Amino acid sequence: MRHPSQVLFAGEQPFPMMPAVDHYAGSEKLMYKALQLQNELGPIFDVTCDCEDGAAAGAAREHAEMVAAVIMSDANQHGRVGVRIHDLSHPHWQQDIEIIVTRAGRRLAFVTLPKVRGSDDVRRLLGELSRATTAAGLDRQIPVHVLIETHGALREVWDIAALPVVESLDFGLMDFVSGHHGAIPGSAMQSPGQFEHPLVVRAKCEISAAALANGAVPSHNVTTELKDLDVIRDNAQRARNEFGYLRMWSIHPNQIVPIFEAMRPDFSEVEDAAAILVAAQDCEWGPIQHHGKLHDRASYRYYWELLARARATGMSLREDIKQRFFGNP
Repeated sequence: MRHPSQVLFAGEQPFPMMPAVDHYAGSEKLMYKALQLQNELGPIFDVTCDCEDGAAAGAAREHAEMVAAVIMSDANQHGRVGVRIHDLSHPHWQQDIEIIVTRAGRRLAFVTLPKVRGSDDVRRLLGELSRATTAAGLDRQIPVHVLIETHGALREVWDIAALPVVESLDFGLMDFVSGHHGAIPGSAMQSPGQFEHPLVVRAKCEISAAALANGAVPSHNVTTELKDLDVIRDNAQRARNEFGYLRMWSIHPNQIVPIFEAMRPDFSEVEDAAAILVAAQDCEWGPIQHHGKLHDRASYRYYWELLARARATGMSLREDIKQRFFGNP
C-alpha cells in the first residue's frame, strides 16, 4: 500500500509537522526543568534555549557553551531542543552559531533569529549557518525560525517565508507594538486587544498567510497570562481558529498543556480523517464515498495533514492507524 506522502505530495516539500508549543527557557535551571517536563509529557512541545534574553551581560560565550551542553545532554531525549541566538546587531550572534553548531549541531532542532529587518538579514544568517554547519562536518540543514517583529520584516514577510530552510515564522507581538512609538496602545499587548487592534490583526494575518503559502509554520506570540488556564487556552484557540496559527510560544510551564490542547485538531474530524484515508489507501487513492460524500486527492491531502498534525500534537490514535501510516507498533 502506497503511503500518503508518496502519492499526495509528489515533488513537493512536505509541510513541517512540529509540536504545537514552543517553550522558552533562559537559564540552565529552567532549561533542565523544561526537559524534565518534556520527558514526562512526551514531545508535545519544543524547548527553545534563549541566548538573546537569557545570557547575562558579558557572559554570552559561557551561556552559549551551556546551551550546547544542554542540547547534547541525556536530558534531551526527544531531540526537540532549539536555540534563539542574539540578533544581528549584537557582537556575539556569530559566536552563538559557531559554539552551538560546532558542539551540538547534530542534535540542534532549529535556530531562531530575532529582530530581523528584512530578508537580507535572514540570508546573512543562512550563509553563516551553512558555513558553520560545513565546518562542523555536518551533513544536514538546520531549520531556521524567523521572528517577525519589525516593520521591515513584516514588509518583506513573503520573501522571508520563501527562503530555503525557513521552517517557521514567529510573531513578536511586544516588540512589534513597541515599534509603533505609542501609536498602538499597550492594551494591544494583551487580550482581547491583541486580537482586535487593526494594525496587530493585519500583522498576524499577513504572517500566517505568508507562512502557510510557503510551507512554513506560523507561530503565535506569547500570552502574558501565567495562572488563569482558561485565558491561556482561549488565547491559543483564537490564534488557531481565527488566524490560522498552528503553533504558539510558551514562557511558563503552566501554559504548555492548555496551549497544546487548544491547538489540537477536533477529535471527531480526526476520526473521519483516519476512516477516509484508510478507505482511500485501500482503493489505491482513487475517489471514494464516505458518509454519502465524495472524496478525492484534494480532500485526501487535507485529511492526511490533519492526521499528521493530530499525531504531532500528542492525540491518541488507534494502533492500526499508527501502524498503517506512521510505522508504530
